Amino acid sequence: MTILNRSLAIALVSTCFLPCTSWAADDSARIRAIVDNAIGPVMAEHDVPGMAVAVTVDGRSYFFNYGVASREKNTPVSEATLFELGSVSKTLTGTLAAYAQVLGKLSLTDHPGKYIPQLRGSPIDKASLINIGTYTAGGLPQQFPDEISKDDQINAYFRDWKPDAAAGTQRTYSNPSIGLLGHITSLALKRDFADAMETALFPQLGLRHSYIRVPDGAKADYAWGYSKSNKPIRVNPDVFDDEAYGVKSSSADMIRFVQLNIAPSRLEAPMRRAVEATHVGHFRVGDMVQGLGWEQYAYPIALDRLLAGNSRIMSSEPNAAQPLTPPEAPSGPTLFNKTGSTGGFGNYVAFVPAEKIGIVMLANKSLPGPARIKAAHAILEQLVEKNP
Repeated sequence: MTILNRSLAIALVSTCFLPCTSWAADDSARIRAIVDNAIGPVMAEHDVPGMAVAVTVDGRSYFFNYGVASREKNTPVSEATLFELGSVSKTLTGTLAAYAQVLGKLSLTDHPGKYIPQLRGSPIDKASLINIGTYTAGGLPQQFPDEISKDDQINAYFRDWKPDAAAGTQRTYSNPSIGLLGHITSLALKRDFADAMETALFPQLGLRHSYIRVPDGAKADYAWGYSKSNKPIRVNPDVFDDEAYGVKSSSADMIRFVQLNIAPSRLEAPMRRAVEATHVGHFRVGDMVQGLGWEQYAYPIALDRLLAGNSRIMSSEPNAAQPLTPPEAPSGPTLFNKTGSTGGFGNYVAFVPAEKIGIVMLANKSLPGPARIKAAHAILEQLVEKNP
């Protein structure tokens, strides 16, 4: 099978979400050329079965779909195809936690022991919820140890955990960390985490085709992921999988989420405040500022610096973190981004509110992060050049 079937690449234009300026609906062919030129080589090099790409420019959405959601059934990708978001899910977990704070159900300055009595007085209880949500608790690992396989082992694991550093001094990217934030959020809301996401967060954001638990009626839209050996796979259940990397969503829903992050004023006040809270920076780590889910950079950003901020060193090793005191929203043009992957999917989301541009890239193969970021950076740079 060819890795890019251009006959399946389509562009659909939505109504304006924000006031439209330089780009217009009839520019879809020009934008498609930009996207095709960046995405085609990536799919060819990494043998990607399918990709759904969406961009937003001046509040208008453009969709570009490539290849297939299932090689076995030859199902074409569309803007309704469900992809496993992987760690892009963390931006939604962070939004739910911020929403719980807006509702007065928790405070991000609280400590875990307030919600999990077994953790009171333990080393993890010295970290605040914002430390847990920004991977600065003191060295929680990227993944749980293999022996932690059941939910009833979680509290004992965190109770006995020994930090490598004082809370707030280093960033160590961690699924257990953001997973604990999501778990505590669900306790504060007195709701199952998946239920809170699917019945509280997603509807208020207008995400009508996003799920933690894909229902029977949507399973036909759920793409198959493909391993390095091109075997069809989907994510396996694991501890805190829902909280850390469990969302399945479409490019249509995710570009809407991007647009709401670009213009939160369209939301009702509580959710607007929650989305705005995820844009606040809490720790500086090199060129990157860590917020609640989103990672941000002063814009414009050179490609090498963006790659460094999303490198293996940043995702797999401890990095010194400088607290921003007080935490601060960006004071100038800023690029927000997040990568995400599971065993069979690879994604990237980025947006620049000041330029009113953003991109969603969803693939059903876990292609390397640098390949995603280079393609997205090239697309965004050309959108800015053509949108003075």
